[in-house]
Amino acid sequence: MTNENKLREQICQLSASLFERGLTFGASGNISVRLDNGWLMTPTGSSMGNLDPARLSRLDRDGNLMSGDKPTKEAFLHQCMYDGQPTARAVVHLHSSYSAAVSCMECDCAQNVLPPLTPYFVMRVGSLPLVPYYPPGDVNLAKAVKELAGDHHAVLLANHGPVVAGDSLENAIYATEELEETAKLFLLLQGQKTRPLTDDQVAHLKSKFGGN
Repeated sequence: MTNENKLREQICQLSASLFERGLTFGASGNISVRLDNGWLMTPTGSSMGNLDPARLSRLDRDGNLMSGDKPTKEAFLHQCMYDGQPTARAVVHLHSSYSAAVSCMECDCAQNVLPPLTPYFVMRVGSLPLVPYYPPGDVNLAKAVKELAGDHHAVLLANHGPVVAGDSLENAIYATEELEETAKLFLLLQGQKTRPLTDDQVAHLKSKFGGN
């Protein structure tokens, strides 16, 4: 089996896992993986619960469809993240419930929507800026994501959901899952006196493990 075929199988297997665990639903959400000469992407209008490896969208370096079904209509979000994160090998975009819920809330600090509640959020996500609301497909949404992508490998689209890049598909998914769990904790703790990590604790984690 070639490396590309392995990646096709991996995309479908991990997408099904996300679907089965309720992190995506219907025809929402999309995944891409960078190849040496282009990308693999989940097709538009497809359910991540039953993807066909042979029908994944195969794009060249210029974004032209080479084979498979038409790519996700949110392909521009993936391209913006890749442009800003040159070492990224995969991008995951979900409409996962808790993250989407946070994206609909009033926010006092758009530069970092979620507090550093756990060390794993700091290590896997870092800071999470909120991208202002634009309708799906709006060119201004692409511009807004591109402005943030160079400094952040994860962003939260207002009234929409997260977009997360990683140096592998597994790591992009791990970071997306950590973001969703932190969003859940954040909502569960509403009205409670909380104790986020201090600035010194966050700085120590970033110096030791990296992170945006």
